Amino acid sequence: MKSSSRCSSSLVLVFAMFSALSLMGAEKEFFTPKQDQDGLKPNADVREGLPNVLIVGDSISIGYTPPVIEMLKGVANVQRVKANCGDTKAGLANLKSRWLGTTKWDVIHFNWGLHDLCYRNPESKEQGHRDKVKGTLSVPLDEYEKNLETLVQQLQATGAKLIFASTTIVPENEAGRFVGDDIKYNAVAARVMQKHGIPINDLHALSASFGGKHSQPGNVHFDKEGSAKLAAQVVASIKEVIAK
Repeated sequence: MKSSSRCSSSLVLVFAMFSALSLMGAEKEFFTPKQDQDGLKPNADVREGLPNVLIVGDSISIGYTPPVIEMLKGVANVQRVKANCGDTKAGLANLKSRWLGTTKWDVIHFNWGLHDLCYRNPESKEQGHRDKVKGTLSVPLDEYEKNLETLVQQLQATGAKLIFASTTIVPENEAGRFVGDDIKYNAVAARVMQKHGIPINDLHALSASFGGKHSQPGNVHFDKEGSAKLAAQVVASIKEVIAK
């Protein structure tokens, strides 16, 4: 009996380790440019009496996290998930169990979409196995809407004030994404947010206004100046919610 019990315990431990490794691997699947990786490290110094703000999002949000922290010094304790949050499937796997933690959040600024609309092919040599010709869509629109609905309910359960950031622009000649799909996914997200009364920070419109000035051709990521401009709008949206 004792031997059987020890065997069961060992199996549980092995399974737990395997699950943890699987989650780590899933997070590594979502690419973050080297220039933006510092955004996974910093968190604001926690000061008692200030509102706690959590940023949940993809590599675009990782890029604008450091300037957001800097601009909100003395206004809010800004933290972000220590991962590229990828698509909504990754969100469902990790949001409640890992990313929300035990902090009492006052504001959560979140986004999904850019990885959901991406096509991937295991045989592709492109970074992230992107391939919009022979690849498979990561999360179809109808599934994206259902996933977002569930994620919004999980976020609302925290009692925090929520802000959704629209998906930034998909440029011409992006290897795994079609121009215009950003608009389609944002429309679906807007429907979900309207249903729940969640304000939208329109980073899509802002990124479209750059006209490609702050990114390399075919690249969804932005340079430091572009990220700083996105950060300024993120800060404005957070301050507006805090003021209310």
